[in-house]
Amino acid sequence: MSEQAEIGLVGLAVMGQNLALNIADHGYRIAVFNRTTATTHSFVGSEAAKGRPVLACETPDELVANLKRPRSIILMVKAGEPVDQQISALSPLLQEGDILIDGGNSHFRDTIRRDRELADKGLQFIGTGISGGEEGARNGPSIMPGGSEAAYDRVGGIFEAIAAQVDGEPCCTHIGADGAGHFVKTIHNGIEYADMQMIAEVYFIMKSLLGISHAEMADVFSAWNQGDLDSYLIEITADILGQTDEETGRPMLEVILDRAGQKGTGQWSTAAALELGIAAPTIAEAVFARNISAIKEERVAAAEVLKGPAETAFTGDKASIVDALRDALLASKICAYAQGFAVMQAAKEEFGWSTDLGRVSMIWRGGCIIRARFLNRIKEAYDRDPDLKNLLLDPYFKDFVERGQTAWRRIVAMAAERGIPVPALSSALSYYDAYRTGRVWADMIQAQRDYFGAHTFERVDKPGAFHRGWAGG
Repeated sequence: MSEQAEIGLVGLAVMGQNLALNIADHGYRIAVFNRTTATTHSFVGSEAAKGRPVLACETPDELVANLKRPRSIILMVKAGEPVDQQISALSPLLQEGDILIDGGNSHFRDTIRRDRELADKGLQFIGTGISGGEEGARNGPSIMPGGSEAAYDRVGGIFEAIAAQVDGEPCCTHIGADGAGHFVKTIHNGIEYADMQMIAEVYFIMKSLLGISHAEMADVFSAWNQGDLDSYLIEITADILGQTDEETGRPMLEVILDRAGQKGTGQWSTAAALELGIAAPTIAEAVFARNISAIKEERVAAAEVLKGPAETAFTGDKASIVDALRDALLASKICAYAQGFAVMQAAKEEFGWSTDLGRVSMIWRGGCIIRARFLNRIKEAYDRDPDLKNLLLDPYFKDFVERGQTAWRRIVAMAAERGIPVPALSSALSYYDAYRTGRVWADMIQAQRDYFGAHTFERVDKPGAFHRGWAGG
């Protein structure tokens, strides 16, 4: 038998291949297996893998036999049933103390279930969120491992070696027990949905209201990327706006259909917020925005029937509106992150996880899609107050939003007056206004529920639950 590998990997689609190469690049011998044997040998024999310590295995038994004990195997397969199938195939071959690692986008409740089932068999399970796409997997992703600390201690050195590095620190940390890693990855993706939607709305205002050319917009986003909005998504937005379709010579965005897809993690983050009773309207609106974009034919037909405000050419100062858009985008972005971190805080309390939210912000600084300059500020906020209820209450973010809110309100109002849909920007503003309002409209809702359903209500002047005979006056 050849020298045994330090880690195994199952699933050689693009993400799996890139992660395997990343691991091998860092000096770890890795055994790989794919259900289609030809794919395994094609990968191991490729130029990319040639000369690297990658071992091809044709069966699960061969994979297990070629791993050093205690064994660690990463599953890079489609979420859902395929994960359970691979666990069923591998677990009978493993021995007490061996580790299975799910590196896909699994639902955190599935991860909790799998963790318990494998623990009953003496096996350890690490549900691991991996962000950064194909490039991240190859060159350094942000890694969010859950599971027991003992299991993490066994593989943490490999994870931290292959993760993105920022200021000499790996973008990887132990998130917490059982499903914590996959939960944090889910919320990461929810914030990503919101961030992308808000950027798209700002672009849409520039295009449809201000009539700014794609090249000019590319310059605007490039300039923004040098300041407080510095982030991967702003960077690629500038790049996208600067590109031209080779076939037509038109700006690339003009030949792309306005219909966005999704894979479900945005929906999961919204559902998690609802289950935990935490308001995350901007994340939810970003999901709904993709849903409404999907009904392209219906929207085109509706445009012939439903009319909005009369369209008029913009005659104001475009530069001032561009500056206002920058401030509105930053304030909205802060609210979206505040919502996501509030959901993670609630989950931490609900499930008893040891998640360090400040550390989470640090591992998102590199490798992942939402990497951004102001993540350092989130860490500082939690350093100041580890029990921080909401990022909006931190002095740094509070001042930023307060300074930007005049421009933010101007943009949302202008969009409403012109009939331009900005669901994420406007929901973020409503969230901010609701959060800062000491007495809101829920007294009326309590009264209505008691009126039609005798659900009772609370009073402001004494404790307890009360019911009124409303119909009798």
